[in-house]
Amino acid sequence: MNYKPFPADFWTEIENIIQSLKANNHQMIAAFDADGTLWDTDLGENFFQYQIDQKHVPLPAEPWDYYLSLKKKNNDPREAYAWLAQINKGLSLQQVRTWSQQAFETVQPPPIFSEQKKLIDLFLKHGVQIYIITASVKWAVEPGARALGLTDDNVIGVETLIEKDLISDQAVLPITYRSGKVEALLKKTRNVKPFFASGNTSGDIELLEAATHMQLAVSAASRDDKLFRAESELMAVAEKNNWKRHRFI
Repeated sequence: MNYKPFPADFWTEIENIIQSLKANNHQMIAAFDADGTLWDTDLGENFFQYQIDQKHVPLPAEPWDYYLSLKKKNNDPREAYAWLAQINKGLSLQQVRTWSQQAFETVQPPPIFSEQKKLIDLFLKHGVQIYIITASVKWAVEPGARALGLTDDNVIGVETLIEKDLISDQAVLPITYRSGKVEALLKKTRNVKPFFASGNTSGDIELLEAATHMQLAVSAASRDDKLFRAESELMAVAEKNNWKRHRFI
């Protein structure tokens, strides 16, 4: 699909910000949400479906129903997000990463937003440290990061402790959802805030609020898409706060 490009003045502004930060020797960090922000798909849910189809792990009789009901529990989806990592208990991290790459390759062509790839390329050119912060399982999102020229270490997501290269069921805190995204990012950067942050839903509000110089809200969901409401909520906040807004379609 041909996605709508960022306007010319966006690129001028971002270049000016980078040059200003460089001139003042500021550490430059950029933060992106993953699904719906960098690509027009949900790599976390895609990996879950792939594991169901391939019968990789033992699951409840109706795995999607179980997951969705867990998301609604106490109006807090964090337990559900952690569960998607915990189902891999006892497997080697290498094995799960191999499966996640195979799952990623089933999405052809990869629906990466070309403008976000262009922006990441610009950031890399200027030595910006980039992090993808996601409420999806970290291992499911890593192939997407690699497709953008990044590494597994650039991804901060839901995961469990690794013990002797085996995945455990002990969730790593914080769960990277809403304010947990910011907490996990600042833990990684030693409390250095990003100068730039981009997201696509209301779940990214806190992440965008943490940015010091530019916030970019993006969207691509159609009206009948389950993400449309959450994307619209972020766009309303972005308009109120005079953040950058861009609709890819």
